[in-house]
Amino acid sequence: MIAHCCGDYPIRMMSRCLQVSAAGYYAWRRRTPSRRTRADETLLRRIRAIFDDSDGVRGSPKITERLVREGYRCSQNRVARLMRRAGLKGIPHKRQWRKKTSQTRPMGIQNHLNRDFKADRPDQKWVSDITYIRTGEGWLYLCIVLDLATDMVVGWSMADRQDRELVIKAVIMALGQREGSAPTFLHTDRGTQFTAEEYQAFLADHQIVSSMSAIGSCADNAPAEGFFGRLKHERVNRRQYRTRSEARSDVFDYIERQHNAERRRVPRRLSTQTQSSAEPG
Repeated sequence: MIAHCCGDYPIRMMSRCLQVSAAGYYAWRRRTPSRRTRADETLLRRIRAIFDDSDGVRGSPKITERLVREGYRCSQNRVARLMRRAGLKGIPHKRQWRKKTSQTRPMGIQNHLNRDFKADRPDQKWVSDITYIRTGEGWLYLCIVLDLATDMVVGWSMADRQDRELVIKAVIMALGQREGSAPTFLHTDRGTQFTAEEYQAFLADHQIVSSMSAIGSCADNAPAEGFFGRLKHERVNRRQYRTRSEARSDVFDYIERQHNAERRRVPRRLSTQTQSSAEPG
């Protein structure tokens, strides 16, 4: 208060009114910022950059996740405190649950992942799913293939119909980036596109082991659901697409220039490293 009003009132008079020492005030003014304060200032600069880069969408959970991947050592509570102090507030994510009809697994297909979403190497475990995007011309359907080792979308396709061709095209794109010949697990739900005989035969011909969720359990395919949630929250729900072509271009921009680009710059393996301060390692 004294520092704020020192241009209007004498410091000694304010010190007497507030019952504090004038000498203590001058000592406080000369005191250099503590190590913790300097670390908070460094962290807040990076928080602002990530917040602005997301167009003001991301809140403390996602920003904390990004900081940890970049090598910062910080908790979500600390990030939330700094954001609150700086007046930074993301857009809350509204959960929406939709019920889908589950199909019978094809003979011999199991839930190989069983919610184990950790992968030791790229192309070891993939997950795939379909979502829909509203446009002025009708629905645009998006199918993605997500690599659990890198969290990158390695395959995707879009069309005005959700059929076997849509999902096979996404897998073909992922196969074009796969290295080596070791078998890959590809996990999906029990949608008709994934249980189709043509799709299952295509996977078997390319050394892909099909894995499918349990009935009515969206958590079995949580990484794919999580990606769609971020896509809708950070991009799609903030736009109004007049045409399918406009939606295609914007979704492509999000996948390649934002989601995949971030993960190329900061590999997922950095999230397991620990640093001794708020400075990047």
